[in-house]
Amino acid sequence: MSQTVIQNQDVAETGTKLDVELRKVFKVFNGETAVRGIDLEIHQGEFFSILGPSGCGKTTTLRMIAGFEEPTGGEVLIRGQSMANVPPYKRPVNTVFQSYALFGHMTVWDNVAFGLRLQKSSKSELQTRVGEALQLVKMENLARRYPAQLSGGQQQRVALARALVNRPTVVLLDEPLGALDLKLRKEMQMELSNLHRDLGVTFVMVTHDQEEALSLSDRIAVMNQGRIEQIGSPSQIYEYPQTPFVADFIGDTNLFQGQVEASYPSSLQVVTPNGLTIQVKPQDNGQLSPGDSVVVSIRPEKIHVSSGAAPEQMNYYDGALKNVMYMGTHVHYVVELNSGDTVTVFQTNRTVTLPSLNSPVRIYWSAADCIALPV
Repeated sequence: MSQTVIQNQDVAETGTKLDVELRKVFKVFNGETAVRGIDLEIHQGEFFSILGPSGCGKTTTLRMIAGFEEPTGGEVLIRGQSMANVPPYKRPVNTVFQSYALFGHMTVWDNVAFGLRLQKSSKSELQTRVGEALQLVKMENLARRYPAQLSGGQQQRVALARALVNRPTVVLLDEPLGALDLKLRKEMQMELSNLHRDLGVTFVMVTHDQEEALSLSDRIAVMNQGRIEQIGSPSQIYEYPQTPFVADFIGDTNLFQGQVEASYPSSLQVVTPNGLTIQVKPQDNGQLSPGDSVVVSIRPEKIHVSSGAAPEQMNYYDGALKNVMYMGTHVHYVVELNSGDTVTVFQTNRTVTLPSLNSPVRIYWSAADCIALPV
């Protein structure tokens, strides 16, 4: 199906290249602030994810875009048009829920046609658009089945078809793969990615699954306690977190509390309470100076384990191996440093001979591979 087929043709052309905007949006429930003045700009055709732990405000944010909740303050715009007092059924969006919310007494075909029938679409239009939507998600051969006769992945596809048949400007995905088992979730991630690429529709997904967000998204907003901590591409979020929360929440990392002791053109020198001296490559903003409290983040896969000398110009520390887990593709080490700090290391599996527990080792990493974050 071409992109023009699924675009909402009732939305006025405004010249904007943004499909969704949130401007200083707040939401208060019974005196408790769930969303705290967030700003978002989501581009046309983008796969945008809102990522965060339970209770951070991400689902509330999605519901305000959908119209199921009204903001306490601020403004939601779709294609440049304010959605103030616009009910959900009049917004150019459709939502796919984790529970799928399919009608058990209706066939697949009737589930997908439901929204069009409410709009009193003609019989010929129903046939064409439902057929196209089912073909998109490869469910046309199961059109006469009922939801109870489908697998979880097939139900997910029907829910997507029902959302797409109305030709929305934006598809909202509320933990869309959360109810699937691991293998099926991986398969559906690939299908979602392919579907988004083929359609060119804007997808906005809420998830707490970091891997899901990293693998699917063009950009990610990381939320914490009702605020957005960082917005960026998956690689920006992972490689260059802007706050200790983002560094800790996205993937695995080792965090060291410390203080900037010295600042040089090519590095910062950070000292921890346990006496570790860590060389860190300064960030472009150059905001840190001697005396500042920081958290140093270093990803486990950036660290090397050796029984010999470390290369020059590296951070290197001696310790003992406390745990070794063979994971197939990589080996997971836990090293206790002489300082008392515990460090996690991931190394690519290149050998079947693993070092023995409690053997002395040296770990090392480059100053360019760690980052100092203000606290």
